[in-house]
Amino acid sequence: MQLAGIHHVTAITADAQRNLDFYAGVLGLRFVKKTVNFDAPDVYHLYYGDELGAPGSAMTFFEFPDAAPGRAGAGIVHTVTWRVSGPAALEFWAERLAGAGVTAERSGAALGFADPEGLGLELRAADVPDAPLAAAGPGIPAEHALLGFHGARAYASDPRRSDALLERLGFAAGAAGGWELAGQERTAAWGYDPAPAEPGVQGAGTVHHIAWQSRDEDLAPWRDTVRAAGARATDVIDRTYFRSVYFREPSGVLFELATPSPGFTVDEPAETLGEALSLPPQHEHLRAQLECRLTPLVHPRDRATAQT
Repeated sequence: MQLAGIHHVTAITADAQRNLDFYAGVLGLRFVKKTVNFDAPDVYHLYYGDELGAPGSAMTFFEFPDAAPGRAGAGIVHTVTWRVSGPAALEFWAERLAGAGVTAERSGAALGFADPEGLGLELRAADVPDAPLAAAGPGIPAEHALLGFHGARAYASDPRRSDALLERLGFAAGAAGGWELAGQERTAAWGYDPAPAEPGVQGAGTVHHIAWQSRDEDLAPWRDTVRAAGARATDVIDRTYFRSVYFREPSGVLFELATPSPGFTVDEPAETLGEALSLPPQHEHLRAQLECRLTPLVHPRDRATAQT
């Protein structure tokens, strides 16, 4: 068995429209799914990614309206990194972000910045064999598009505690004391940084969990492996678009293992992904109630069309 890099990253937002404007409008990701938190269906779960929301490209958010700002601390991912094609792409993004009022800092092959709620983001020019996972964002040349996740970093008070479990999951020692997860389909970088003195607070602008991709047939065996290593893994859970298992690794980060199947086109065609509210069967009876309660959203592309 071998995990295949990052499947998705899920964070928290207090403002779904501002979140949509930034991730789809500024970063050019495709808005591929408008659904709800399956465990708390009165709040959104929004998905962004390449044209199909392929594993390795999906950045997702729970919307808790008016949630207080969070703070990354021990056991919380503080930076999410996407790949871009090279230095020219970094120059393009530095200019585009500046035009959107976003402060970005160039450091070698990386460009660091934050989303509107303070979540740390990074673009990195990386030469890897992974297939590009790009969206066709308006105003973004294809050669400069985001190409899927490169990796992520979390805070930890004692990262060595995680070594044994990471090795059981197939992570190997990488550059600068970090880890690398090299699957047949994709690779990902993972690392820890010293935790700040203040404890972390889950809230707007913080990552809720990071998911790693498992082959469909390997998910149950991976659950058994995680349990045998001493972590408290859930049973396999059906999330409609994938199946998954959750557990906290020893440094406190909430990990998920998720499958590539059946994907986001299981309940709507690829051409109209993200346009309608998609609900799992167990919550379909709540549709009328939820459509009245959830925040109305205007896609940046629709707004641009209306202004022309």
